[in-house]
Amino acid sequence: MKPTDPSFERLAIARRQLLEPYELDETTLQRALATLFEHDADFADLYFQYTRNESFSLEEGIVKSGSFDIQQGVGVRAVVGDKTAFAYSDDISEDALMEAARTVRSIARLGGGRAKVATKLAARATPSLYAAIDPVASLEAAQKVNLLERIEKMARARDARVKQVMASINGEYDVVLIARADRKSAGVLAADVRPLARLSLSVIVEEGGRREQGFSGGGGRVDLNHFNDDRLAEYVQVAVDMALVNLRAQPAPAGVMTVVLGPGWPGILLHEAIGHGLEGDFNRKGSSAFSGRVGKRVASKGVTVVDDGTIPDRRGSLSVDDEGNPSSRTVLIENGILRGYIQDSLNARLMNVAPTGNGRRESFAFLPMPRMTNTYMLGGDHAPDEIIRSVKKGLYATNFGGGQVDITNGKFVFSMAEAYLIENGKVTAPVKGATLIGNGPDALTRVTMVGNDLRLDPGIGVCGKDGQSVPVGVGQPTLRIEGLTVGGTG
Repeated sequence: MKPTDPSFERLAIARRQLLEPYELDETTLQRALATLFEHDADFADLYFQYTRNESFSLEEGIVKSGSFDIQQGVGVRAVVGDKTAFAYSDDISEDALMEAARTVRSIARLGGGRAKVATKLAARATPSLYAAIDPVASLEAAQKVNLLERIEKMARARDARVKQVMASINGEYDVVLIARADRKSAGVLAADVRPLARLSLSVIVEEGGRREQGFSGGGGRVDLNHFNDDRLAEYVQVAVDMALVNLRAQPAPAGVMTVVLGPGWPGILLHEAIGHGLEGDFNRKGSSAFSGRVGKRVASKGVTVVDDGTIPDRRGSLSVDDEGNPSSRTVLIENGILRGYIQDSLNARLMNVAPTGNGRRESFAFLPMPRMTNTYMLGGDHAPDEIIRSVKKGLYATNFGGGQVDITNGKFVFSMAEAYLIENGKVTAPVKGATLIGNGPDALTRVTMVGNDLRLDPGIGVCGKDGQSVPVGVGQPTLRIEGLTVGGTG
């Protein structure tokens, strides 16, 4: 690795933050890994992490809350077969590290013999997808407060019907260092410095005694200077206009109908109803609706779905995953054919495939598992207005709220935050109270038109799985889907 390589800079930062203050070095890490391999193991790793997080929230014109938090520690893991032994400590020291290693070795009962494995660590070069910057330190506290006050004033100035504005900003500086030994390959030392910033905006409008809400926001692996006045104005326009549309919305119809999904954030439906079903652990255990279907048609022609952790500055991107593997662009479904799954190291090894750089964990106190990064559908050949014109009667959903999905069968229920009727090829009256009910794998086969307007979400996604939350991205072009069930209020 050359000194000019971005990987060298990230590794140097990680050493200064996570090793040197505690008089640790690579020799200590190698000794801890050797302890883990005193019983037979397939692989083992050490995951060091330092995270600094700060947030401010505004409501009723006042910054009412703020928080600042620092967490650091190390997670120690050993794996044999499909069994894992794990311990963690929020004390970074040689004594704590070795005690965790001995605990893992003891509780694992991995076998009688010592594994023959090279624990010497070689630095792994990985792409630089975002700058090694600290969003928390990018603005002074007074500037962060001023940012929230500016967006509140902009929202109220946009329309007199705006009665309440709630806004928050969050900055996170995350430094990780992964040391790994593997029975079948040389030891690896990898590091990452992960900035993360997010701004959220919610407005409430009122007219004639009726109140409605709109929301927006964005961010990514950037600092807080990302939120300039032009970007704030964009967030305000989206949130206020959504709320005003819902003021005049009529009750949504119910029934089976053609649904057109708008580009961008509606890709959350793809993430929840389909993406989770393509994660390796569910498929290895046979509990996913997509289990055993690689090479088979699972979607309409023209549907291609990828998980891509390599997009610069995106919220879900990772220069290196939480197991030391470089993230990648993984084609999951290609022209309707299932090509593979999202994999971490454990499930990839057990399924005899390569890991895809999707081993993720919420923090050092959790085990990694296969998780999505930025998951989206590629664009097709149809113009968005062509898709709308093709629908005689249906629903056009441009924004989603919450939802639920059952991984085992793909069934989902999602609420639409902003939706409109389509009548005779034209978008007409807005509707509210609509829910989308269906089955993810089945919905993929009902896609009849794919737009040429692929858009990623603005950078607001958070994914939950087994009690762990990680930042993600979603996206899609405009889609026409036949025969979906809409739950309405009209």
